[in-house]
Amino acid sequence: MRILVIGASGTIGQRLVTAFADEHDVIQAGRKGQDIELDISSVDSIKYAFQQLKKIDACICVAASGPMDVFATLTDQQLMNDFKGKLFGQVNLVLIGQHYLNASGSFTLTSGIFADVPYKGVTGGAMISGALHSFVLSAAIELPKKIRINIVSPGLVADSALEFGSLFPGLPPVPMAEVIEAYRSSVEGELNGQIIRLYGN
Repeated sequence: MRILVIGASGTIGQRLVTAFADEHDVIQAGRKGQDIELDISSVDSIKYAFQQLKKIDACICVAASGPMDVFATLTDQQLMNDFKGKLFGQVNLVLIGQHYLNASGSFTLTSGIFADVPYKGVTGGAMISGALHSFVLSAAIELPKKIRINIVSPGLVADSALEFGSLFPGLPPVPMAEVIEAYRSSVEGELNGQIIRLYGN
């Protein structure tokens, strides 16, 4: 398969590239320094990338993240700014990319644990992840050409625990091997419209 990994230089992205490269043709995308530049916050950038690549079998997005926020001072404008990348960026990947993906191709998006588990300081991130879950459920019955779509919703990934673990005390880390296997099952399997939750033990 020809697989596009967006966010390929990130913690999960790098591991995905390595995991898929043995058996598939992997195209690394990111804001810079990759096989192709793609900024998911820009509709023009998404369109340009798909027009250049064409013939993609699978699109995986692990780009962008939801920043921390302070509920007492949170505004609708701040939320809209946060939504532009991780929410609308991933939605636009599907809305635009559906016209370029090969028949029976797949999209795999990324959300996060806070769609289901309340935690202080992540209201925006929780809203983004929850909205993405709803979008995937709807898109799964709307996409043409037998294109599938799923979303991986990880908790704190073990490889990021040293850097971010102190921000989320009590949140169990998820082994990277489980995260990679979730993306693999979405791309290589037959799942459609699934929210693959990885929240640790």
